[in-house]
Amino acid sequence: MAAAGGFTTPFNVWLVTRGGPGYGERGLILEMHSKKRRLFGPGKLYKCYCSEIREVCGSGKGADKCEERLFDLSKGSRRSMPFRYAKSRFASKQEKFFSRCTPRNIGPQSRDSPPLQDTGIANEKDWGISLLSENVNESGTNEDGSTWYCESGEEVGENGYRCRWTIMGGQSPDGSSEWKETWWEKSDWTGYKELGVEKSGRNAEGESWWETWKEVLHHDEWSNLARIERSAQKQAKSGTENVEWYENWWEKYDAKGWTEKGAHKYGKLNEQSWWEKWGEHYDGRGSVLKWTDKWAETKLGTKWGDKWEERFFASIGSRHGETWHVSPSNERWSRKWGEEHFGNGKVHKYGNSTSGESWDIVVDEETYYEAEPHYGWADVVGDSTQLLSIQPREKPPGIFPNIDFTQPEAEE
Repeated sequence: MAAAGGFTTPFNVWLVTRGGPGYGERGLILEMHSKKRRLFGPGKLYKCYCSEIREVCGSGKGADKCEERLFDLSKGSRRSMPFRYAKSRFASKQEKFFSRCTPRNIGPQSRDSPPLQDTGIANEKDWGISLLSENVNESGTNEDGSTWYCESGEEVGENGYRCRWTIMGGQSPDGSSEWKETWWEKSDWTGYKELGVEKSGRNAEGESWWETWKEVLHHDEWSNLARIERSAQKQAKSGTENVEWYENWWEKYDAKGWTEKGAHKYGKLNEQSWWEKWGEHYDGRGSVLKWTDKWAETKLGTKWGDKWEERFFASIGSRHGETWHVSPSNERWSRKWGEEHFGNGKVHKYGNSTSGESWDIVVDEETYYEAEPHYGWADVVGDSTQLLSIQPREKPPGIFPNIDFTQPEAEE
């Protein structure tokens, strides 16, 4: 993953130069390494699941000539993001809200920095959401000439629907920097509860951003199980260079241990663009599915990628994946691999590459996989106290909620 304060591709890229037959005229093959890997001795294969790439300097005649160097596209694959990603200016609820929207006419604090990249979904306590119990419509000018506003209100609708909200924002004296932030909570008589934040802004350096965060409690229409869902979308763009990124994260949990997590990401750094998608699914009974798909390209036409998938239940399952590279002249190299785990200490490993490699062996090896998420139902309940404490409108006697039993749309 990218460091909190910088912009990197989702995997490290290495250009491998080799001599010897079977490697093409240029003898160039691209490797990608994630930061999490298990390596074996020289001439052996690397583990290829969890975004890991098998060794390409192996046992060919030119192995002694293998030379590695960092593949530095536009000198940008490991350097810091050209525009800053300052830490979010989270304050305590008291400092944050009482100094923002109060009758004392003290303006909201400025929120003029972009969100952090690759930080996933924040917990509700990090936002410090504190909604007013009365309607407010205030604005003013600070001593430095910057302006601010703060509004709050409540909307009601059918089926006991209620939405309480607060909107705040501000602008610098010369108008070069501005920001806006919205908090809300929603509820109705079906037991639905929602807590959310949306923020956007731009600053004097030309950076612009948008971010939204939401967590929801509802009951599944078919199983009647309680479910909590969390999501976050973030994007930022430089005002001076060709740099931008976007992320969409989601997590879903139910009371019996069913869990789904995933993310879609996109980034651009000068001449290089990259994409990443991954997902995890736990059925709560020991079955697990995980997958990752990453790819990148340059304006010169070079493309490369890595993808893998694993499925397991009761120590029986499989892993398979592919690493590939396409040159500007449309020369393609790829390596495909697979593993079958039989649950008895035996693992069938197989694969091949366009450079002539192939393997098909059975080895004695322990099977390792995560049958349960490291963060599950009990964790998300413990971190969602503000969501769970939302109070719906009082329901008159004899009134029952209208429940929609249509099949919900599947997540992309």
